[in-house]
Formats: sequence, structure tokens, C-alpha cells
Amino acid sequence: MSALQAIVNSSALAPMRSAVFRMLWLAWLAANISLWMNDVAAAWMMTSLTTSPALVALVQTASTLPMFLFGVPSGALADIVDRRRYFAATQLWAASIAVVLVVVSLTGHLTAPLLLLLTFLNGITMAMRWPVFSAIVPSLVPRAHLGAALALNGVAMNLPRIVGPALAGALLASLGSAAVFAVNALLSIAAFVVIVRWRAERKESALPGERFIGAMRTGLQYARQAPRLQVALVRITLFMLQAAGLTALTPLVAKHLPDGGAGAYSAMLAATGVGAIGVVLFMGRLRERLGRDRSVRTGALLHALAAASVVFAPNLWFTLPGMLLSGAAVMLTANSITVSAQLSLPDWVRARGMALYQMALMGGAAAGAALWGQVAAMTDVRTTVLLSAGCGLAAVLLTRRLSIEHPNPDDHEIVAAPAPYAEPAIPIDPDDGPVMVTVEYQIDPARAADFAAVMKLTRSARLRQGALSWGLFRDAAQPGRYVEYFVDESWLEHQRRLARFSAGDAGLREQRLSFHVGDAPPVVRRYVADTLVE
Repeated sequence: MSALQAIVNSSALAPMRSAVFRMLWLAWLAANISLWMNDVAAAWMMTSLTTSPALVALVQTASTLPMFLFGVPSGALADIVDRRRYFAATQLWAASIAVVLVVVSLTGHLTAPLLLLLTFLNGITMAMRWPVFSAIVPSLVPRAHLGAALALNGVAMNLPRIVGPALAGALLASLGSAAVFAVNALLSIAAFVVIVRWRAERKESALPGERFIGAMRTGLQYARQAPRLQVALVRITLFMLQAAGLTALTPLVAKHLPDGGAGAYSAMLAATGVGAIGVVLFMGRLRERLGRDRSVRTGALLHALAAASVVFAPNLWFTLPGMLLSGAAVMLTANSITVSAQLSLPDWVRARGMALYQMALMGGAAAGAALWGQVAAMTDVRTTVLLSAGCGLAAVLLTRRLSIEHPNPDDHEIVAAPAPYAEPAIPIDPDDGPVMVTVEYQIDPARAADFAAVMKLTRSARLRQGALSWGLFRDAAQPGRYVEYFVDESWLEHQRRLARFSAGDAGLREQRLSFHVGDAPPVVRRYVADTLVE
């Protein structure tokens, strides 16, 4: 077997053996190259439209702000509509914005405010497509290859950081900004064609799709009751705060080098991208040896070491190994946390959960850039980067008990719900509600503490599935008799919650039933809210 074949057949590139994953990965790569080219061209064009540094800086703000504003809505849409069509629509949106930019550039009607608006509209593309692509990937590869697939997605995010600016720079120098926007339109259309060729297997459901506002509420409620996802959000936010110290100040580090300048800055960015891409080939072995928790801690420590080596480097050649190591550390850490976030989410809420993850990642990076920028203004670049590295080390110590290992990924697998309830004896409209469900248990009073612990887990599970409220009551007249209640928004949402019954829910149900000592199973009753007529 040749060396090339060995690489292709390695676990790191195993997802590429799937034609569907390979096709969509190429579409994702093209979309990200287009995004980077657009940002570079927009920033350069702004310098010719205004002399205001504030307006030039606002180009970056306009590009990233949509990720904060539309993260949750885009995740909700990606969970309630056809994901293939939604993903394709994002590329049509990007192509449309690029065409408008071409037209206004060639006709001389482009102004600084209009460029900011169009950059903002183009930024919506990334905000809308990231959650849906994150939700699609787990359905394309076996779980054993999920980590490798997400690492390859990281390559498709980092490689454009090298290729996109290089292509944009060449086109800007030879043909002008309009040419960059024209190529962006072509890349977006090509990605659209690739996506529509994908024939995804549709999951049929007897229930209508979720409503937009309700889907956002359910997604946020799921996150509030999902400790593993919360740990992933905390971990990625803290790490991006740390990493932003070096990332945000890299231009100033490059400028202060003896042989510094724009060329040095480009070389440092390229080294970061190469480090991120290079570690992908070893990601599976590293995580297998270290585990996800140790991978996160190791990545944070390596990034702190890399940051310190960069600011103490005497010239460009000594900074490049540090930048290479920093890129590898970011990929190792972020990929490990991303895999944990993916495994903590069932498919029905995956895009919403990953949208929140995206917001945490971008929020940590943005807050870190603002924080370390202010610190650098009060001190100096070297001190600030070292402080960010020190904060990263402190975060590792403070969060050492927060685990991102998932105990049983199969818990989210949908299974057959318990024996169905009796059909309603009264006519009920799907929108009727709220619906209250009560479950009556009779337990041994001596086991009340253990029962309470299981019911605490039950509360989180019911609320994650979409219940509006939950409660547990003791019978004052009969020791050991408990009544659990939970409320669904409507009869339709009640049916939808039953359809989300998973293997984890089945195991929790068995734990509850193990406490019941009555002759018959716990009595379950359903009540539908009535409208009082005055």
C-alpha cells in the first residue's frame, strides 16, 4: 500500500470514503473560501471608500454580528425545516449578495454604509448555514468516525483562512474587487448545485413540524436542562477567551518583529492554519490516548506555551513554530469540545444546540479580543499575551472537575414509547391546551431520599423534552404516596414529547418503576385545559 493510500485509509480521513460526506464537505469548503474572500475584499474596498478607521473596523463587526443575532433562530429553522433545502438556500442567499456587490461595484454606486449593509447580509449566510451543517454531519458518518468528520470540518474552516485571502489578494491586485465578488457568486452557486444533488433520506413523521417561536423556546429550555451541553459551552467560551489573546494581537506581534510587516503577519496566519490542519491526521490517536477531558486540558496548556514562545521570539522564523503549535492546540481543544457537544444532543434539537455552541464560541472570541485589546492599551502586547496564557492555565485548574466525557451516547437513540395511553374520550384539537399529565406512585417511605434523587433526574428529562413545568407532591394523608405532574403547551406538543422518547428516558422510567410498590402500575391521567365561558 502506498503512503498516499495509507493516509486516505487512516481513521483521520475515514469519513472521506463516504461519497455523500465528501460531496458536502467540498461544498462546505467552497462556501468558507467564498466567505473569507468576501471579507478580505470588503475590508480592502472600505479603505478606498473612507478614511475613517472606525468604518474600516466595522467591516469585521458587520461580518460577525449576525452570528450572535441569528444563532438561535437559525438553529430553530434548521431543526424544523428540510435541512437539505435550507442548506442550499443559504448558498443562494450568498450568491445573491455577491451579485449585488458586483453590480454596485461596477456601476460606481457602492458607498461605505451600503458596503457595511451588504457585508452584514453576507454574514447572515454563515450564521444560518453553520448550525444546519453541524446537524447534518452526524447523520452522514458512523459515530466512531464523528470525531474525524468534525476534524475535517475544522480543516474546511481553517484551509480557507489561507486560500481565501490569497485568492482575494491576487484578484484584487489584478482585476479589482468586483472580480472577487464575482468569484464568490460562482463558488456559492457551485456549492448550491452540489447540495441539491444530495438526496437525503427524509424522516417521516405523523406530526406537523414545530412552530418557529416554540422551537426556539424548546431549544433554549433543552440547553438549560442539559448539564453536558452546558459544560461544553463553558469550556469553549473559556478557551476562546484564552486563545483570543494571541489571535487578536497577532498583527501587533508581527508589526513589532525586526523583519515584521504585512508579509510576516500573513506567514503567521498561514502557520496557524497549517498547524490546525496538520493535527487532524493525528486527532483520532491523540483523543484515544488522552480522552476528551485531557485533550482539552492539554490543548489549553499547549496554547499557553505557544503564546509565550511567540511573544519572546526574536524574529519571524522563531515565531512560526509557536504559531504552528497554537493552531494545532486550537484544533485539538475545539474539536474535542465540539464532539462532546454533538454527542450531548439528540437529533431533534441538534441544530439548536449547535447554534448555541456557535454563539458561545464566537462570543468567547469576541469578548476575548475586546478584553485583551483593552489590556494591551494599558500595558503592552507581550504582557497581555502572557496574561491571556496565564488565564488559560487558571481556567484549566478551575474547571478540572467539569467533564465533557459522555457516559452513554446511545441514550439519545429514539425507542418505542411505553404502552400508548387510551384514546381520548372527548374531541381534542391539536392546539387545545395546556395539557397536564399526572403520575401516581406508591413507594416505601424508607426509600424516599433515593426516590427524590431519581425524580430530580426525571424533572430535567421532562423539561428537556419540552414540558412547560414539572412538580412532585406528597400525599399528606397516605405516607409513601406521590403525585408527579408536568404540563405540555398543547395537545400537539404533548404528542411531540412522546415521540422524543429515547433509550435514556426508558432507563430512567425503569428506575422510577423500581420504587413503585403498588399492586398495579402507576396511574397516569391526562387533563386538557378547559375554557371557562363567562
